[in-house]
Amino acid sequence: MSKQQYKLVSCTINGKQVEKMVDVRASLTDMLRNDYRLTSVKKGCEVGECGACNVLVNGECFNSCIYLAVWAQGKEILTLEGLAGPNGELSDIQQAFIDETAVQCGFCTPGFIMSATELLESNREYSDDEIRKLMSGHLCRCTGYENIFRAVKKTMLRRLGKEKEAEEVV
Repeated sequence: MSKQQYKLVSCTINGKQVEKMVDVRASLTDMLRNDYRLTSVKKGCEVGECGACNVLVNGECFNSCIYLAVWAQGKEILTLEGLAGPNGELSDIQQAFIDETAVQCGFCTPGFIMSATELLESNREYSDDEIRKLMSGHLCRCTGYENIFRAVKKTMLRRLGKEKEAEEVV
């Protein structure tokens, strides 16, 4: 029987400083789900293909299933749970997914929203093709891609103060 190796990982998760001993082989998905009960981080393919486990690490989107938990040392991790306001109110992109019926079964939704959050945080306007490319790292069995695209585009335009253009997105 081999001796398991553990390492202390200190990081910030959804704005809260945390510290945990983790198996050096554990994925960030496993740490977030098992140790912190952040169940928005879905276990899908576990090989970095489906995007259901996406989280932001220092503002950049990563597949947490292929990101080792020990790599989170000193980093800021943001999951879907961290997007909620102080009283549990939804963020603008979460509300847009509801408004555009972009949720369907919901399994892939957290990963899509985290990718959208990275895109939206850049505070720039992307073309339709750029939005599609930036959101392409996801698999949705319910095929709600057009609704997801509309939710992201409308939120982007609204954040840029282009309410009229957002209303014209169909």
